[in-house]
Amino acid sequence: MTKTNTPGVLINWTGYIAVTLLLLLPVSVLTVRSGAWQQGLLLYALSCLGCVLVLGLCGILLLLPRYANARGAILGRMLIALPGAVLLISLLAGRGDYPPIHDVTTDIKDPPVFTMAMAQRGESANSLEIDPQAISAQQQAYPDVQTIRTSLDIEAAFDRAVAVAGDLGWDIYHQDRNAGVIEAVETTAIMAFKDDIVIRVRSNAQGTKVDLRSVSRVGIGDIGANAKRIRAFQQAFAP
Repeated sequence: MTKTNTPGVLINWTGYIAVTLLLLLPVSVLTVRSGAWQQGLLLYALSCLGCVLVLGLCGILLLLPRYANARGAILGRMLIALPGAVLLISLLAGRGDYPPIHDVTTDIKDPPVFTMAMAQRGESANSLEIDPQAISAQQQAYPDVQTIRTSLDIEAAFDRAVAVAGDLGWDIYHQDRNAGVIEAVETTAIMAFKDDIVIRVRSNAQGTKVDLRSVSRVGIGDIGANAKRIRAFQQAFAP
């Protein structure tokens, strides 16, 4: 009997599953962006995990002699599943050793207070109340996130804070020069998660101080996003 290169039933079904999982990735993103972020993230994670399993199955098939003539077809199915597997690996690699917090501030003793954020966040968003446990976890994880001290006068510091926030792509929705408060929101590129930021500018005998607080609207942990955002502002603000 002459062997053919026609993929078997198992290989065909592996391809169908790989294509389905690949199509579910944009569906999961759209689900998150629609507001059903928990369901969307679960679908995203399951799709990526499924792609990893498909890659593993295809790897096993490549080693089996009975599928020697179908290795090209198997490799094609592996390529379909590869994006989801890469996304899962990058997600796991990016998690790092981050504390399960979503509220980070440069002033742990007197964090800046939001005044207009509640109207932007909605009732289902995370609370803006200070959590002492989150403060303690932040101290251990992000000791470098501290108050910005500048030689600029308070007016110049306020103007620079507004400019830096704009340069970073933050959408400023509140400015109060007299109170020295700026509030803004940043939206993530893919999932469209929104995190609120408040910037507070004060002056005393020692000079001008700029403090920030960044809070995620949803989720328990932020995978270090809020601390990273504050660091970006600190670096951009420095002369």
